[in-house]
Amino acid sequence: MFPVIDEIFILALLVLVIIVLSILASSIRIVREYERAVIFRLGRLMGAKGPGLFFIFPGVDRTRIVDLRTVTYDARLIKIITRDNIRCDVDSFVYYRVVDPVKAVNEVEDYVHATQMIAKTVLRDVLGHAELDDLLTKTVEFTKQIQVEIDEFTDPWGIKVSAVAISDVLLPADMQRAIAKQAEAEREKRARIIVAEGEYIAAEKMAQAAEVYGKSPITLKLRELQTLTDIAREKNLVVVTSTTDIRELGNIVAITRATTGKKEQVKKK
Repeated sequence: MFPVIDEIFILALLVLVIIVLSILASSIRIVREYERAVIFRLGRLMGAKGPGLFFIFPGVDRTRIVDLRTVTYDARLIKIITRDNIRCDVDSFVYYRVVDPVKAVNEVEDYVHATQMIAKTVLRDVLGHAELDDLLTKTVEFTKQIQVEIDEFTDPWGIKVSAVAISDVLLPADMQRAIAKQAEAEREKRARIIVAEGEYIAAEKMAQAAEVYGKSPITLKLRELQTLTDIAREKNLVVVTSTTDIRELGNIVAITRATTGKKEQVKKK
């Protein structure tokens, strides 16, 4: 009889040990460094645990794991109608992370979906109030504004928006052609302005040269001869000029010889 009792006792003890070990195993929780466990005990919030090892009461406590790493929301092809009534598609990225896991679980049903919907709405609202030229040239200003507005919505949920980036603005083909024509016209306008400024400067210099030639007419004739010399280098050209007065030409030659003689005297001294 006693051996039977011993066997029953050993069996009961073994069952008890198994139950205790299973309860102990189910009460142990481990979360990673970038995770937190939000604990509810009989429906009441008990706070967040982690990282590392902690214990819960099986059957009484419920846990929800929250990832604290930065999440990238790829907001592609958001349809925008700008303030100047131009339709375009915008590709952007929103980077956010959980800074308060208790609020993220307790204040909103699905913080990931809610944050993404708010980000898409704010993107469409902010960019829709901008003109196309501003949208293409003031991207940094718009991304900062979008980040601030999204952050205002998500702050009560324990969500922090770290950055917003607009990667691309897709325009219809006819609008791309219109922008290309506008850019070409702008470049042509700048080229004409540069040419006009060059003509203006050249006219001023020529007016100054005319004043110098007016004070000394002989220099004008020397300049003419120099120009003819430059033209004569092209042997396939025939230059026809007005007949030069012999006396005037003699004066030019005399002045040239006198100038040359003075230079030689100065060198000999």
